[in-house]
Amino acid sequence: MAKTKKDIIAQIAKDAGISKKAALAAYESLVTLTYKGAKAKVGITLPGLGKFIKVRRKARWGRNPATGQKIRIKAKTIVKVRVAKAAQDAIV
Repeated sequence: MAKTKKDIIAQIAKDAGISKKAALAAYESLVTLTYKGAKAKVGITLPGLGKFIKVRRKARWGRNPATGQKIRIKAKTIVKVRVAKAAQDAIV
């Protein structure tokens, strides 16, 4: 099982029958495409993996678990990943 970026690139190169340099270029292209797509309002869908979408979270009240004190959590933008059914079925 690939654990590092280097391992992933090596596995892509082996499976596709291409050089590691070409596999690295393809991998980085996919990552860049995903970043740009996630920034768009509709997000980006990678068939078989899921959908990456940018979501704005509202400000809310939370609680410090150590002290129990009520704290204000600021509004922020996050990236949500909605896992595709195919990926869910393959993993679980």
